[in-house]
Amino acid sequence: MGRILIALFVLCSSQATTFAQSWTADNGNGTYTNPLFYDEFSDPDILRVGDDYYLAGTTMHTVPGLVILHSKDLVNWENISYCFDRFDFDDDAFSLKNHKEIYGQGVWAPAIRYANGQFYVFTNINGKGLQCYTSKDIRGPWEHHNMQGRIYDLSVLFDDDGKIYAIHGYGEVKCTELKADMSGPIEETERTIIPEGNAVGEGHHMYKINGMYYLISTDYKPNGRTLCSRSKSIWGPYETITITADETFGYHAASLTQVPEGEQYRIGHDGTKFGIPEVDKDATACTNIHQGGIVEDQSGQWWALLMMDFHSIGRTVTLAPITWKDGWPMLGLEGNLGRAPRTWFKPNVSRSEESEVRSEITPHAPYVRSENFNGKALGRVWQWNHNPDDTKWSLKKGRLRLQSMPAEQLMWARNTLTQRVIGPQSIATVELYTKGMKDGDVAGLGNINVPCSWIGIVKEGKQLTLRRFEQADNDTIDVPVAITDGKLYLRMVGDYDHDRAYYEFSLDGKTYQQVGDEMKLSYQLISFQGSRHALFAFNKNGKNGGYAEFDNFTVEEPMADRSQNIPYNKTFRIINLATGKPAIALEHGVLYDTDKADKSKLTRFRIIDKGQGKVILQCEDGRYVFCAGYGIAGDVRLTTDESKAEVFLWQDYLNHEFMLMSMRTHKYIGKSPTTGSPYSMDFPGADPARRNGAVFRWE
Repeated sequence: MGRILIALFVLCSSQATTFAQSWTADNGNGTYTNPLFYDEFSDPDILRVGDDYYLAGTTMHTVPGLVILHSKDLVNWENISYCFDRFDFDDDAFSLKNHKEIYGQGVWAPAIRYANGQFYVFTNINGKGLQCYTSKDIRGPWEHHNMQGRIYDLSVLFDDDGKIYAIHGYGEVKCTELKADMSGPIEETERTIIPEGNAVGEGHHMYKINGMYYLISTDYKPNGRTLCSRSKSIWGPYETITITADETFGYHAASLTQVPEGEQYRIGHDGTKFGIPEVDKDATACTNIHQGGIVEDQSGQWWALLMMDFHSIGRTVTLAPITWKDGWPMLGLEGNLGRAPRTWFKPNVSRSEESEVRSEITPHAPYVRSENFNGKALGRVWQWNHNPDDTKWSLKKGRLRLQSMPAEQLMWARNTLTQRVIGPQSIATVELYTKGMKDGDVAGLGNINVPCSWIGIVKEGKQLTLRRFEQADNDTIDVPVAITDGKLYLRMVGDYDHDRAYYEFSLDGKTYQQVGDEMKLSYQLISFQGSRHALFAFNKNGKNGGYAEFDNFTVEEPMADRSQNIPYNKTFRIINLATGKPAIALEHGVLYDTDKADKSKLTRFRIIDKGQGKVILQCEDGRYVFCAGYGIAGDVRLTTDESKAEVFLWQDYLNHEFMLMSMRTHKYIGKSPTTGSPYSMDFPGADPARRNGAVFRWE
């Protein structure tokens, strides 16, 4: 498998100009495909003000911190603001000084609100209590209010009577009033509004809708579910139901890094003691969509923006339609409540006949990931690992210069510049200039994660050595190199859907050589972040050294262009991933499966485009696919009458994999891999391993 991956990316690397596109959920035909971003964005909270949508998310220990994205249609987003440039606490841990750090801490689970003519972003900072950032302009500048108090993972509600409530806690949910000047909680107002024992979790999002209080929360016991509690009073009593469960979009959980039993994680820990165990690919775990906010668009349709644990990428955001049922905001569509389509129609955000229509919003990614360092400031996609020392870095003559400071290894290196990796596959390349390096300096391209890894140059005396280090195995590989002009190219090639990557280098920018084996990647609950590209320079001899320079950081995304993923104008076989067998349109009139070698006319299909990703399925013999009956008893059959053909919305799962969702029932076509029954149209969606019989591959 590793050789296949290498071959794929060698091809991609030689055609770098082909992949200028970056992932966007917008399919360009009036539909979108989850995830909204194929990179990390944790703990999303959504806000609409007029015709503008704002999304706030967790940034943990990185700065600038508290990211805010803006959108006009809930699908295409742009990074427009951070609430602060650096942590303003006089504490060495926020700056990686004196062997102190805040990995897995810092800023998390924000709540963004608009009231009294200004924006509010509430969040917790470990050890410092509740924080609030306010601004009349979403782009800032922001004023910081340290409210202190032990309130975290909260939601905030500005109620109609002028009172401000913070809702917080796990299991036992509490409500506390806040002071209007954001100076802190109001003493002695804290009350339990939902007692322990009601299956309610954390990550709260409180709303008042038509006079009713709705609390969206996430529970992890025994696995991830999203719940809604409602009451006519903020103080309760509340009734609670689950509004979505088991929606993983066909993605199984990532391997979680394990720390040795009985030990606490330490930066620089012996990686051989780490465990990255295989996961149960059939288990939902916390891969299902969970924790996030809901919002009403201009047409009156409600939407949920929830996160999911998304392999080594970390946590990312999904967009799901809401169907109100008996006064409950159920995720999904009528006939299939609790699940959500991976591909669906974009929100109707048109305000009137004179307003801008949604089709005029150009599909775009939230960030510009590639960077030539020619500007006066870094691009918005970049964040420092902890507070930087601003006297030790600069942008000079079109390059990023990092002066090396003492560090034992990458995770202790100050002034490490990072950005999130982007999936499903991507290639990050950077030019490294070494002439300013001194004895003991180490500089290069790394992956800030637990375990970490890197490829770079080590200078010992006057000797330069190319080194690849992987913490998981404490594996160091040295390669002698002759750098004639002080410049080389470093590259990380990642397949993040399958949690693996490897490093390469080049002396001429054309021919690349792999260093070391393919590495296993993980997600982990130590730093609470996924994989992040890192540009770094440090001195392993415990002193201030020289400097390294970086230029032309590029990110190529070979799978970002999905325009050819639906096989229009092609004849293809439909292979069921659960059995490996192709579907066949039996002359008897039902859809069944057949021998893997069968390539007869009855196994060949084509689709007829009905617009916006909607298709009907036709066998090569001229018959059309439709469903006769209801539920599990509803056979998938064949008819010569095109007017009876079932209209499906194509669900793209990349790599020629797909599902077909009936526009009539909102269920999926599928076939049990075990019962021997013919195809039916009663599948609620994919299971985490994609082997329940509802996911196919076209060839």
